[in-house]
Amino acid sequence: MALSSARKAAMAAVAVAALGGVSFFGASASEAAPGPAGHASSTPAPAPASAVVERSVSARRQAPQVVTRVIGKGRVDGHRWSVALEFHRTLPKGYTLPDGAPAPGTSLLCQRMYIGGVRVDHQGGPWSDCQPVTGTNDPAPAGEMGLWGLHDKGTDGTRLMVANPEPDVAYGLITLTNGHQIKAETVTVPGTTYRAWAAPIPDGRTIAAVDQYDSRDHQLTHDTNWR
Repeated sequence: MALSSARKAAMAAVAVAALGGVSFFGASASEAAPGPAGHASSTPAPAPASAVVERSVSARRQAPQVVTRVIGKGRVDGHRWSVALEFHRTLPKGYTLPDGAPAPGTSLLCQRMYIGGVRVDHQGGPWSDCQPVTGTNDPAPAGEMGLWGLHDKGTDGTRLMVANPEPDVAYGLITLTNGHQIKAETVTVPGTTYRAWAAPIPDGRTIAAVDQYDSRDHQLTHDTNWR
């Protein structure tokens, strides 16, 4: 796709040059050449086609192939915790689904969760808690929510609640049975629509409800099925 765009840009530059048009980058990009009788020409020289191609390729190369955004971090039960989303623009070389099947998407979205310096689900290899997606705007991850921990699949010990909410969710609010509330704001990975909020659940605490709100504090969801 990048090569096709570059060729189109190059062809456009050649066409403009043939018609004596204005440079793609404006008069400030080049000095006016002297005209007849010592007067400056009113028509700037067109940008070389090679310059257009080079700039297009350079911009493509500058786009990061992996973008990571911290969703939340802090301390709980004396341990540091953190959650980040990691977006790979292209599927990593050799990546397959856990069952060995080819990945259906073109990109990869990973959820990196740490408690006390240990990555949750690290036993599953480098691509555990990752899912194939198509490009930067795949709606598939939206609506997911889960409890994660280092023991018993997140049912006890220090845990992390991570949600990949719908676009209108601005924050989540977790209410524990002791009345304590934990608020977590939605964070989006730059250049994509992939977003999440994350909050820690202390050891020995039970969740009474999980609610999600929009930017005007209107309640969007209410869930009492988490423990």
